[in-house]
Amino acid sequence: MTGMTSSARPHLNRRLAEFGTTIFAEMSALALSTGSINLGQGFPDTDGPEEVREAAVRALRDGRGNQYPPGPGVPELRTAVAAHQLRRYGLSYDPDTEVLVTAGATEAIAASLLALLEPGDEVVALEPYYDSYAACIAMAGGRRVPVTLRPHDGAFRLDLDELRAAVTDRTRLLLINTPHNPTGTVLTRAELAAVAELAVERDLLVVTDEVYEHLVFDDAEHVPLATFPGMRERTVTIGSAGKTFSFTGWKVGWITAAPDLVTAVRSAKQFLTYVASGPFQYAVAEALALPDAYFDGFRADMLAKRDLLTDGLEQAGFKVFRPTGTYFVTTDIRPLGETDGFAFCRALPERCGVVAIPNAVFYDHREQGAPFVRFAFCKRTSVLEEAASRLKTLGGAL
Repeated sequence: MTGMTSSARPHLNRRLAEFGTTIFAEMSALALSTGSINLGQGFPDTDGPEEVREAAVRALRDGRGNQYPPGPGVPELRTAVAAHQLRRYGLSYDPDTEVLVTAGATEAIAASLLALLEPGDEVVALEPYYDSYAACIAMAGGRRVPVTLRPHDGAFRLDLDELRAAVTDRTRLLLINTPHNPTGTVLTRAELAAVAELAVERDLLVVTDEVYEHLVFDDAEHVPLATFPGMRERTVTIGSAGKTFSFTGWKVGWITAAPDLVTAVRSAKQFLTYVASGPFQYAVAEALALPDAYFDGFRADMLAKRDLLTDGLEQAGFKVFRPTGTYFVTTDIRPLGETDGFAFCRALPERCGVVAIPNAVFYDHREQGAPFVRFAFCKRTSVLEEAASRLKTLGGAL
């Protein structure tokens, strides 16, 4: 019989069966089909600095990176990453043995977890979490153990006692994200010190996703976990050019870590993409060397956009958790008489022409995230103004 398979077994590996199509694909398609403003997926709607784009063009024309780049990444970029970590945070890394370039932060996460986990290992991750965390833990055969960030005094906070209680003899690794997507929380120096003490005490590895390191607002500060006592040798720090320079399509990320950790992650990474983004690596090397004025201006621009959108959301009737980091804002829809973020987000394009993401997709405990919805503000000011105007109609539409 044509078209039939000989086995009733599902095609998709059972470890991935729960994931399916990402919510980002669903909501982005909905934005296109309805002509809505897409504040769901976190990508800018304008390119980053012209001099960085021109650096990529120059590399292409000069034949740099058009063939396979070196497995660990081009030397210029590894050197630039090491210089950035030293200049910003006083962290000294050897570009040859302690820096690895990846196909974006997503590959860095995947390669790190595939390399460092054995089947059955437990991974403690902050919930809500970026959706690839769960999928990568599953692909590695690990077991995720979520510790939920909960609303408190206008922000989502980490309960350190809950974190400590989540660690067992089976815990291999802590997966930390700060500044935190989707809540916009930035872990404080005291919270990070407690995380570090726990990791050292229980001899845990830490993978820390710090891709929003340059987007911290108000009185918040970004402090890399690797700067705390006993952490440099056990921490894999993940960075990314996409978020900082607004070239998300280039897919240039990196890890910095001790040589044995880099060697382990590289062993997995070489069988994923092997290498990627050749000419763009040279451009990102130049981007990382931009003066402080660029980074300050980037942050100030995003701060103004944060305030524009959060003000509009508050006027529309949402309870808003004003973020101190990232370019996302989490809102509570219960003041609008709603409790189901999925239903709300699927109806929102037809109701007012705006797309958002239901936070519940970032939770194991879906009920914890049910009333929360995430908006991205990494868009042009005129787009955010129009979105805010459309959202103000919700009071009468819902």
